[in-house]
Amino acid sequence: MKTTSQNDSPRVRQLVIDERHAGQRLDNFLLRELKGVSRSLIYRIVRRGEVRVNGGRVKPMHRLEQGDTVRVPPVSVQPSIGAAEDVPEALLARIEAAIMHEDNDLIALDKPAGLAVHGGSGLRFGLIEALRAARPHAPFLELAHRLDRETSGLLLIAKSRECLTRLHTLLRGDGMDKRYLALVHGAWQGGARQVDLPLIREGERGGRRNVSVDDHGIEAHSEFKPMRRLPEHTLMEVRIGTGRTHQIRVHAAHIGHPVVGDARYGDFGADRGNRALGLRRQFLHAAELRFQMPVTGRRYHFKSDLPPDLQGCLDSLESA
Repeated sequence: MKTTSQNDSPRVRQLVIDERHAGQRLDNFLLRELKGVSRSLIYRIVRRGEVRVNGGRVKPMHRLEQGDTVRVPPVSVQPSIGAAEDVPEALLARIEAAIMHEDNDLIALDKPAGLAVHGGSGLRFGLIEALRAARPHAPFLELAHRLDRETSGLLLIAKSRECLTRLHTLLRGDGMDKRYLALVHGAWQGGARQVDLPLIREGERGGRRNVSVDDHGIEAHSEFKPMRRLPEHTLMEVRIGTGRTHQIRVHAAHIGHPVVGDARYGDFGADRGNRALGLRRQFLHAAELRFQMPVTGRRYHFKSDLPPDLQGCLDSLESA
């Protein structure tokens, strides 16, 4: 590997990949070149475009080839502040890898399943605590909304109180288009169906707080639209006009089509067979967010494909 002329800053290095480093992932290559820099910071500078391969942006998992030119920016290692050193490095890297967009106002993540958004219930770090620890100089980081731990997909983080207030205004009204993909039990009859059933939180059972349909509850609106029909299941697009706790899962179960793999409100007998398909969680994915920010007028549109575990389960059911 050799260093070429530094053409855009006297401290920027342009490294040419030789046969020894060919086939290596970009993130692992940078960890060797930038001694003492955390993997989470590596993901951040790659995502911001500070690292380039042959002049273009790539992902941290990009495999380098012999002859590639890698732009490596100068990176200073700052002493850690607060609890960053206590957060597992693997968790920090996982969160940084999940960030799909970041600007001065907000962060949009494609949250993996199994990652809780908040710590608690024996969990020391959730997504937001780890993100704050990784960015000790950030003046403000707050969840705009939440996803269940086993639900994957799009999640928004506000970077200022003003942005958080604007996002909450959108979420409380009809200014944010939120769409999920859910596989439900049973063959859905007919087309799209609007479900308007109020929800109430019940007392805790076994340390868990359940939600149920109740006339004295808070209004909740979900629109179920069949996207793919299978003999014993239906893939639904679910658009929610409100964001109540467990809303989709409770509405789906109440109308006789529980979400596949739902350990709390689901069809436990039917789900035994789904474990053989490799499904270890509820089949629920936050797939699309579309909104326009008040005041600034900036439009956002984020989409997330089904992750491999859900897509694999769906493919297995279709080929059965």
